[in-house]
Amino acid sequence: MPAAVLHCSCPDAETAARIARALVDERLAACVQALPGVTSTYRWQGEVQVDAETLLLVKTSYARIEALKSRIAELHPYELPELLVLEVIDGAPDYLAWLEAATTATASR
Repeated sequence: MPAAVLHCSCPDAETAARIARALVDERLAACVQALPGVTSTYRWQGEVQVDAETLLLVKTSYARIEALKSRIAELHPYELPELLVLEVIDGAPDYLAWLEAATTATASR
């Protein structure tokens, strides 16, 4: 059962919470953690930018990745949101089973 963690930075805690709730409510993610206090330094439109952000760590099944990316793009205020998918190569079997169940329409846990 392939699983993934998607990184997505948000401009503030309110935006992060709104996106996290929607993803879990819609079963696109089993769990979303919001890490406040992230400072991002990046180049955008030819200029170096430094911004305070909240980082979302979105746990999901690979089967939901495309729908998840599409939904985040719809909900996100950034022109180009960070959507980095990291493959989970191993994990606690019970946790991975829960993750799979939580991202299907018939989940009961």
